[in-house]
Amino acid sequence: THKKNDAWLEKYGGRVHFHFTPTSASWLNQIEIWFGILSRKTLKNASFNNVAELRNAIEAFIERHNQNAQPFKWRCPEVKGSQIKNTLANLRN
Repeated sequence: THKKNDAWLEKYGGRVHFHFTPTSASWLNQIEIWFGILSRKTLKNASFNNVAELRNAIEAFIERHNQNAQPFKWRCPEVKGSQIKNTLANLRN
């Protein structure tokens, strides 16, 4: 995959930089929640004429969000025995 990424980056002149994140870090779930809120409340179905408008919209969202920010109450979901059995059965197939 990295070879494909490198080829794509080379083709487009280095205007894009990939940031790879860990795939098994529970703290990322909270960040994903925050980005989901940002997307739904600011970016979804929006149209921006330039990067400055996009940046202003994101910064305005952050300012509004931070006025009443509350910590996320993240919990590990309860896993039932039947779910584990189904998962194991799917892995075997």
